[in-house]
Amino acid sequence: MAHPSPIKRIDLIGVATASGASVRGCGMGPEALRVAGLVEALVDLDLAVADHGDLRRPQDGVSTNPSSARLPEERKADVLDLAARVSDAGLDILARGHFPVFLGGDHSIAMGTVSAVARHCAQDKRPVHVLWIDAHADYNTPETSPSGNLHGMPLALLCGEPEFDDSFKGDWLGRIDPRNVTIFGARSVDREERRLVQARGVDVIDMKRIDQHGVVASIQKVIDKARAAGAHLHVSFDVDSIDPLIAPGGGTLVPGGLSYREAHLVMELLHDSGVVGSLDVVELNPFLDHGGKSATLMVDLVASLFGRSIMGEEPGPVEFVTGEA
Repeated sequence: MAHPSPIKRIDLIGVATASGASVRGCGMGPEALRVAGLVEALVDLDLAVADHGDLRRPQDGVSTNPSSARLPEERKADVLDLAARVSDAGLDILARGHFPVFLGGDHSIAMGTVSAVARHCAQDKRPVHVLWIDAHADYNTPETSPSGNLHGMPLALLCGEPEFDDSFKGDWLGRIDPRNVTIFGARSVDREERRLVQARGVDVIDMKRIDQHGVVASIQKVIDKARAAGAHLHVSFDVDSIDPLIAPGGGTLVPGGLSYREAHLVMELLHDSGVVGSLDVVELNPFLDHGGKSATLMVDLVASLFGRSIMGEEPGPVEFVTGEA
């Protein structure tokens, strides 16, 4: 079943990095998604797919230091270097009229992915809306972050929080209107993050709201807002948005996430809407996964976003004939 929007081709690009995180392993996420059958799942939907391989930080020499032991400035330089390269690569994919799917890597890659979308849409003054499906808000700044890890800061940077100094400048800083951002599935938000997102008008649909109003009404609100604005909707999907009982392969897991059916329903409704124009799949850590359980689930969810369904198109009305003589 094809996506309702006219997609010429899906272009996959991996960003094999854990420089924005404190736990090693998510740099292997792109390859784990491929091993779990991502390309095959998309091809089975009669979609054209091109895989551009992985971007990764330069390896000038061999080091025994884990990501968490490297100097913060060195890790920051890696994140910014990759952001610039991802932004250019994504812009090229969008300029060709293709649908980019960015495979992470930690969530700091969104600096580059969202930047690419914003640069592309700025050419015809089309608004960009961001759907951040995540257990966390990722709206810390260098001053508010408890850990200092950049994978907890990309939204704040993309929305232009003033605490980011000139050392963070690039095509990503201040690219997104925070009022056009929805954080979906949140259940772990730091105190200062909460203050910032409320002050900036970011819509946070946390698990309490999803439990109260249901997943259909909750995601439909996001879809309706993007459609009314004529926006390009970028979906940034973190594995930790899913309940860790069914998706254990993440480094910052929080109990009580989206269920199997809730996650699939979100993706199915996003597909049916036709408003999604780009996708991140991030924070999959195969080192922490259980036999590829999380990777397989993520592949299935991406397939749902691109049109996989149980029955396909709904059949027309069935006429029942009675057995009258």
